[in-house]
Amino acid sequence: MTDPASAGAPAERRTLWIVLMLNVGIALAFLIAGISGDSSALLANGLDNLSDAAVYALSLIALSRGAKWKTRAAAVSGVMLLIFAGGIMLDVGRRYLQGSEPIGITMMAMSAVAAVVNFICLKLLQRLREPDVNLRAATTFSFNDFISNGGILIAGLLVWWLGSNWPDLLVGLLAAAIAVKGGVEILRDAREEARRDREAKE
Repeated sequence: MTDPASAGAPAERRTLWIVLMLNVGIALAFLIAGISGDSSALLANGLDNLSDAAVYALSLIALSRGAKWKTRAAAVSGVMLLIFAGGIMLDVGRRYLQGSEPIGITMMAMSAVAAVVNFICLKLLQRLREPDVNLRAATTFSFNDFISNGGILIAGLLVWWLGSNWPDLLVGLLAAAIAVKGGVEILRDAREEARRDREAKE
């Protein structure tokens, strides 16, 4: 007899593989553009997408495990997002003190490409029926990325127009704030999932 909990596993696994590979690709592009364009916002999003890819890999492993393992994997995802937020804040502080010269055109071009990629990821994840705690975490990550892309686009325009680095630093801080919010939501969801699992066993 087929386990109902694993009925949608093939579709979930295929979707997670697609978003995993897309995030690895866009992360590398962000990091290269961030280094060459001296942009805190681009580097922040590159690191964000790398952490997303790690979470999607955890989610793939969790699909074949029990509910407790899935909850723990989601909790790790939330903690990783909070650590990522701390790293962004440190980078923004360093650039504020040492100065930077971000390239607005590079920021705008990368934000446009990344917005398309993250929109595809978001739509793929939203198509899944009854997503578990890890898939809900993956959806949160993609939604956060999509919002961040809009911020980078605006910041790139302001950097190009004003010739100043403060829009880039501001978006870096906003990306950190979004990451903190997403991390807290994922940890809260994981805790609630663990509570419901305990109650179901009692």
